[in-house]
Amino acid sequence: MSGDDSKHCLGWSKDDLKPQLFPHTRDGKVQLYSSQRRWVQLAHGWSRIGEGADGKKSNEFSHRVSSSSKGSAIVEDADGEARAVRSLVAQLCEHFYKNGWATGTSGGACIRVGGPQENRPWRVFVAPSGIQKEDMVGDDVFELDMDRNVVVPPRISTLKQSACTPLWYLIFKHRPSVKSIIHTHSINAQLATLLDPTESSKSLRITHLEMVKGVGHHAYDDVLEIPIIDNRPSEDMLADQFEEVLTNFPKANAVLVRRHGVFAWGDSWEQAKTQYESFDYLFQSAVEMKKMGVNPWDIPSQGTYRVGDETERIPKRQKTEFNGADKDDNSNDLRSNPTPILPRDGKHLLLDIEGCTTSISFVLETLFPFVSKNVSTYVESLTQSEQEELLESLKIDLAPAQLAQIDDVSSISSIVKTMVRLDIKAAGLKTMQGKMWKAGYENGQLKGHVYSDVPPALKWFQSHGVKVHIYSSGSVQAQELLFGHSCFGDLTSHFATHFDITTSGNKKKARSYGSIAAHLGISPSEIVFCSDSEAELKAAKEGGIGHPIMTVRAGNAPITAAGKQEFPQIFSLLQLCGV
Repeated sequence: MSGDDSKHCLGWSKDDLKPQLFPHTRDGKVQLYSSQRRWVQLAHGWSRIGEGADGKKSNEFSHRVSSSSKGSAIVEDADGEARAVRSLVAQLCEHFYKNGWATGTSGGACIRVGGPQENRPWRVFVAPSGIQKEDMVGDDVFELDMDRNVVVPPRISTLKQSACTPLWYLIFKHRPSVKSIIHTHSINAQLATLLDPTESSKSLRITHLEMVKGVGHHAYDDVLEIPIIDNRPSEDMLADQFEEVLTNFPKANAVLVRRHGVFAWGDSWEQAKTQYESFDYLFQSAVEMKKMGVNPWDIPSQGTYRVGDETERIPKRQKTEFNGADKDDNSNDLRSNPTPILPRDGKHLLLDIEGCTTSISFVLETLFPFVSKNVSTYVESLTQSEQEELLESLKIDLAPAQLAQIDDVSSISSIVKTMVRLDIKAAGLKTMQGKMWKAGYENGQLKGHVYSDVPPALKWFQSHGVKVHIYSSGSVQAQELLFGHSCFGDLTSHFATHFDITTSGNKKKARSYGSIAAHLGISPSEIVFCSDSEAELKAAKEGGIGHPIMTVRAGNAPITAAGKQEFPQIFSLLQLCGV
C-alpha cells in the first residue's frame, strides 16, 4: 500500500497516530497496554457525574460533582482531533456490540467537540447506519456541523447517516451541555418498557438501588424517573414524542422507546458511557426484581439504613412548621398506597399548589427568601403614602401576640420578615408578595417549580374534558405567575379558575369549599380535591367535597395513621389519569 493510500485507511489507530495517544497494533485495533489507558482520550482526565442536592461537592468522597470532562485537549490540531473522535466513535460501537447492545447493525453513537466555550464551531461526529458495529473503523464516521450539513463524509460513499441523527440534534437543542449520545437496542432496556403490561406508562421509576447514583443528579434513595415513548417504524419519526419528553422531564438524561431500546447522553463521552452502563444495569435489575415480585419503584419498608427516628436524617433547615405540621420528613408515606383513578363522571378537579403541583421546598427556599431578601428595596420604591398604607394592612393581618414578636413594628421589612418566618397567610402580605414575585418572574430571577408529571397530566385532563381549578393560600396573581413562568413554560391555559383565601376563605374551613362549588355552579360532591394537607382534606370532606385525595411528595408533612385510612394517596397526578 502506498503512502497516499494509507492516509485513506485511518481505521481506529493507524501508523500516523502517536503511540503515546493511541496504543495500536498492525490490525489497527486498540489494545490494553500496561502503560496506557484502554480508551482513546480527548482531554486530560475527567471527574464523576451529576451534582449534589445543594449543587456543591459535599466532600472529597462525594459521588456527585458538577462537571465531567476536565483539562486541556491532548490532540494537537483539527485533523488529529477528527481522527481521535472518529476512532473513539468506532471504539464505543464495538464496545456496545460486545455487550450485546448493538447486534445486527443496530445502535449508534455521536460525539461533538468544540463549541462556544472553546470559541469555535461545534464538530459533530456521527456513526453511520446499516454497518456491523464490531467492524466499524474511524473512516466510516460522518462529520457534520450544527445545521446537519455533512462537513466530511465517510470514505465509503454508500454509507448513510443513522436515522437517529435528527434525534441527536433535538437533544443538543434541549440539553446544550451534551457532548455525547448513545443509542442501543439493549434487551434489558426493551424489556424494562414492558414492565407495565398495559404498555401505557409514560415513565419507568426506580429507587433504592446503588447504581441510581451512576446516572447523574440522583442519590441512592432518590426516585429515578426515565420517560418512555411509543415506538414508530423508524427513529426519525420519534421526533415529536422525543421533543415533548425532553421538555416535560428536565432532569432526564435518557429516554426509553417501548419495544425498541434506549437513548442516553452526557456532557462528555465518558459521562455518556458511564451513565448508559448504569442505566442498563438498572433496567436489568428492574426486570429481574419484577420476576421476584418486587417492584423497583417501591421504597423498601425494611433493609435500608436508618438512624433512630428518621427525622434525624433531614437537614435542620427543612424542619419548619408548615400546614400545621412540625416536621416534613414523610419518607414513610412514600410507599405503595391505593391508587385512586379519576371517577368516570369527575369533570371538576381542584388542585392545591404547595406539595401537590409544586414542591414545598420551592415555596420555603425560593419564594419566601426572595421576599425577605428584596423587601427593603421594594419598600424604598414606594411612595410615602403607599408605605403607610402597606404598614397598616400588615398590622391588621397580625394578632397582638404575633405583633409582640416583632422588634420594630414601625418597620415594614421587620414585620414582613417575621410574617414570612412564621408562615402567616394573610391578605396584606400575600398582595405585597405577589407584586414582588411578579417583578422577579418577569425579569427572570424566578422560575416556577412544577413537578414533571403535571404538564402531561394537564394535557390529559384537557383532552378528556376535565376542568382543572387551582385553590391555594397564595394569591390568584401569585398562582398565575408561578404557572405562567414555570420551568415547563406557560401552563396557564390549562386552568379554568383560580381561587385563593381572599376569594374563597380559609382552606381549613368547610364553608370555603361550598363557596367554590357555588362559584362553579355545581354540587361539592362533583369535585375531586387534591391536597397535601390533612386539615384541608378534612375540611373539604366536611364541606361536601366528593373525592378528597392526598398528594404525597417528598418533603411534604407526614400523614397520620388516621389520614392514611381516611384518604387515598397518590404520588403523581398521572395516577388520576390511570397511568
